[in-house]
Amino acid sequence: MKTPRRCREVLEWSVPGLILVLLPKCPACLAAYLAVGTGLGLSLPVAGAVRWTLLIACSAALVYLVIRQVRRITRPRISQNHC
Repeated sequence: MKTPRRCREVLEWSVPGLILVLLPKCPACLAAYLAVGTGLGLSLPVAGAVRWTLLIACSAALVYLVIRQVRRITRPRISQNHC
């Protein structure tokens, strides 16, 4: 059974990765997907800005997670065997 912390860690890595994988390459496709899925219509310039914002935010989240993981791995362990 997975602990809640482990499930949270899996979601932290999965959500930005899935958004990047599923994000369409053209703003027109993003606008069409949003219109079909939510009924929200976007102009092409706004869809382009939303796309770039999602790309930057998801990339930044993944870079943060990588840095956090590297710090966690390389941090010195403090021994609990004090006299």
